[in-house]
Amino acid sequence: MPAAASLAEPWRLGSLTVPNRVLLAPLAGIGNWFVRLQAKRYGAGMAVSEMVSSHAVHHRNRKTCTELLRIDTREHERGPVSIQLFGEEPAIMRSAAAYVAAAGASAIDINMGCPVPKVARTGAGAALLADPERALALASAAVEGARADGAEVPVTVKLRSGLRAGDHSGFELAHRLVAEAGVDAIGFHPRSAAVQHKGSPDYELVRALVRALPAPVILSGGLEGAEHVRSVFRATGASAVMLARGALGNPWLFEELLGERSGPPGRAEVVRELHWTMARAAEHLGEQRAARYMRKFYPWYVPRLALTPRHSRELQQALLETTTLAHARSLLEHAPDRLAEAA
Repeated sequence: MPAAASLAEPWRLGSLTVPNRVLLAPLAGIGNWFVRLQAKRYGAGMAVSEMVSSHAVHHRNRKTCTELLRIDTREHERGPVSIQLFGEEPAIMRSAAAYVAAAGASAIDINMGCPVPKVARTGAGAALLADPERALALASAAVEGARADGAEVPVTVKLRSGLRAGDHSGFELAHRLVAEAGVDAIGFHPRSAAVQHKGSPDYELVRALVRALPAPVILSGGLEGAEHVRSVFRATGASAVMLARGALGNPWLFEELLGERSGPPGRAEVVRELHWTMARAAEHLGEQRAARYMRKFYPWYVPRLALTPRHSRELQQALLETTTLAHARSLLEHAPDRLAEAA
């Protein structure tokens, strides 16, 4: 595939036009509709959901269908929305893909890279790298489901480079998924499943895949900071980049990469964004559940408030102990006082 000159350029994903080449990756336990909407508010061309069980969708699990598969109209206004599914049974995957397509997903991503043991033990996620025939059957079934009743929902697959160091089974499987299963693009994380998020990604392997594969390659893994992301994008020739951990608590990174921001956010911006996030969490889960859910978010944002290390630790600990969003909001409103004390 020809390399793009700019991350801000649009590109084609099957039947879709994606407005730019900076995407939000699937984030397990995090990537719900308002996290995706946040990324899009700051410019993400497409956002992918946290991974969703194909079995839960097939059996119409209430929480899965009402919470994990929720797609807000505000998301669609800002670009495509992809739902990531995982599983190991082709018939179940076909059913789930059809349901998700009918529910309004712009695209469907199949997880074949998750290294977490509780997923891999079922034969899903990264375990599929060791079972390429099942992987192909799953992808083919997803394509069939996604295109049922005349729909044109593209299907992508997210892969690791292999199961362990030196294993390039993911590289090899990528070619078969495109040629034999008809998937529209490959999301590629160039680390083995064994190392999870440790070690250096093999970006040369990505470059080789881009040169050989007649489909878009979306790069994921180890992307931290705007300059590093731009450098790797240029070096690999990937069609797009997919931000994961590097975007946690830093939606401003999308703006940086698209040339719409030249510096980090100010303290007031960070506080406003946390208030926005709390409001959306309450909209999604209700005040009580949202107060607990937000505890995972505070450690991503507090370090951006430019407090002294001691004041930062104190504020973060206080936020983690809150039981209501009102209390958390009050603590954040007093963050400027903490900064004044430190001066």
